[in-house]
Amino acid sequence: MAKIKYTKNELKAQRDALTRFRRYLPTLLLKKQQLQLELRLLEGQIAAKRNEEEKARTDLAAWVKLFSEPFDFSPYIKVAEIKRSSGNIAGVTIPMFESLRFEEALPDLFETAAWVDSGIDLLRHLIRLRIERQVIEEQHRLLSDELRTTSQRVNLFEKVKIPECRENIRVIRIFMGDQLTAAVARSKIAKSKSVEKVRSA
Repeated sequence: MAKIKYTKNELKAQRDALTRFRRYLPTLLLKKQQLQLELRLLEGQIAAKRNEEEKARTDLAAWVKLFSEPFDFSPYIKVAEIKRSSGNIAGVTIPMFESLRFEEALPDLFETAAWVDSGIDLLRHLIRLRIERQVIEEQHRLLSDELRTTSQRVNLFEKVKIPECRENIRVIRIFMGDQLTAAVARSKIAKSKSVEKVRSA
């Protein structure tokens, strides 16, 4: 506990600090609840994207088994641009997925099998799902970090700062009360001594 002065100014400073902490704490608690809610929603979205990816992979595996000749899909599934924007949740700036654009490359219709177009679409869909999931996971990471910081602040206010201010106010009041009592006692003693001097003179 920090050393405090036993003065009226210190008492006022401690009362002001206590008022400030009590006023700020509900905001922190609200922010903590909002972050927890958003994290639960993001966890659901991540799980849904993983399930979609798994289904797309299963579809792809079943589909690939049907065709015997190998085919190089890499020129047709190159990502040209990922557009992101910024969002804000509980004061935290997070990335938002906007769109995804692949390089404009189409296989030669005369030299490739008819199933190649479907394969390209499926692979592009899988890549899109993965990128969307990664953006959501980044949102989750940023909000988790903020939740950790907010929880630490809530604990600091609830378990340290507010009790510390209360205790300081209590101690200063006791000290000032003792000083007042001592001053009254001293004045009574001084008064009785002066009365005795007057009587004996």
